[in-house]
Amino acid sequence: MYRKGLIRSLALAATAAVVTAFASHGAMAEEFKVRFSWKLSGAYGFFYLGDQKGVYKDAGLELKLGEGASSQAALGGLIQGQEDVVVMPGIFAVSAIQRGMPVKIIGVYQPSTPLALISHPDNPVNTPKDLEGKTIAHAVGETGTSYLGAFCEINSVDCTKINKIQMDSQTRVPQFLQRQVDVVSVYRNNDLPVLEDKAGAKFVTLNMSDYGLSVLGEAIVASDEGIAKNGDALRSFLAANAKSIEMMRADPAGTASALKAVWKAGPSDQVLQRQIETTAASFTTSAGTPVGWVDEKVIANALKLIGSVDDIGTPRPLSDFYTNELLGE
Repeated sequence: MYRKGLIRSLALAATAAVVTAFASHGAMAEEFKVRFSWKLSGAYGFFYLGDQKGVYKDAGLELKLGEGASSQAALGGLIQGQEDVVVMPGIFAVSAIQRGMPVKIIGVYQPSTPLALISHPDNPVNTPKDLEGKTIAHAVGETGTSYLGAFCEINSVDCTKINKIQMDSQTRVPQFLQRQVDVVSVYRNNDLPVLEDKAGAKFVTLNMSDYGLSVLGEAIVASDEGIAKNGDALRSFLAANAKSIEMMRADPAGTASALKAVWKAGPSDQVLQRQIETTAASFTTSAGTPVGWVDEKVIANALKLIGSVDDIGTPRPLSDFYTNELLGE
């Protein structure tokens, strides 16, 4: 009897081990491809922290993270099935959907992009009205100055008194540093820490969101086909993101370390941590809603902003632009 019982116990243990190993293998085997719309920065740090800590593996996902060259290229890869999701500025996703691209926003982390207009201390722009009489660098597709007209209207600024000089996107900042222009727009969470570190100076910073310009920022975008066919993986991914974002808030230094482990040529730890801290502060969610919840009002505002600079035709129904069905309650 003892021998039979022992054999039965060993068999049960072996079966349990096989089931556990199979489940673990299955979780690891589900590759999940994430494409950024731009190069590495602290804005993406939480993905690397969560990946390092096993958050995504615990969710059954083997994360594959990749840099990008533009929102357009990233969306192209998404539609072709090369990616599972794209991480990009939501304002560009709204524009693409309005034009008919079959994608949806499934999560928003930055309801308002941390945009700023920076100037030199001896020629400061402390308020929107100070822009009058100044020169400002502008590049096609650049978020900060693309909506300068709306910003002027909100703040009763005479935009005709601002000299907006169009130039290549790569020359905007050098022209500002050489004082060929008075003002340049930057992302406070990505550009500003790097710029101030390189210049060894602090610039006068006017936060555009403080003066009414709210531009939809970092968002998660999936294809309509992916949502229909890969809903469970998308749900797991968004839930893991929520955990990773909270970990980033609690440990900016650890987040910087996780990102630096794969980004050897990145900026200094101090700059990277500042990027991460500013990003964490910009990730906001309405009370009582899950991390990443898409507020319909944010989508409506984005559509209105786009319509202020482009002819978008008849706006699509707001429900065409997003879904919250993949987020936990």
